[in-house]
Amino acid sequence: MRHAHRYDELARLVSERGDGLLAAAVLLTGDRPSAEDLFQHALERVMRRGTRLRGDPEGYLRRTMYHLAVDRWRGLVRRREVYGRAADAEVADHADGVELRSELMRALRQLPPRQRAVLVLRYFEQLSEAEAARVLGCSVGTVKSSSARALRRLRDQIDDLAALRQ
Repeated sequence: MRHAHRYDELARLVSERGDGLLAAAVLLTGDRPSAEDLFQHALERVMRRGTRLRGDPEGYLRRTMYHLAVDRWRGLVRRREVYGRAADAEVADHADGVELRSELMRALRQLPPRQRAVLVLRYFEQLSEAEAARVLGCSVGTVKSSSARALRRLRDQIDDLAALRQ
């Protein structure tokens, strides 16, 4: 009976917060199909914990998603796989917002795993530095330095893109 109660709680969490959790997964993976896989894998891990899960199930689910995403990125680097890239030719009739989003997603994919996770937690999830550190299992100083480095890299990439367009 306790297991059924835990699953009811997860079902309620997914129905209430599933869209936001999936959106975070899209930012972590770079595309919706991979995000759905990540989200499902995280849910499976949470469900396997069953009654051993204590505290905030959403927090545990988010931490699981971030850790699985970092593990995936590390695996890609170890296997020396190349991240997919959008076509170099830009379509002339795209709206500026769509183009900017595409460039931002490409730039995010080029960041190291921890920097990317920190940016998603801080600026998409809008967590404080302390909350992000707790999710990632690191110090607040690591979150601050990773955030600063990631933002600097994003700015450099955007400056490079702007210079290429001129």
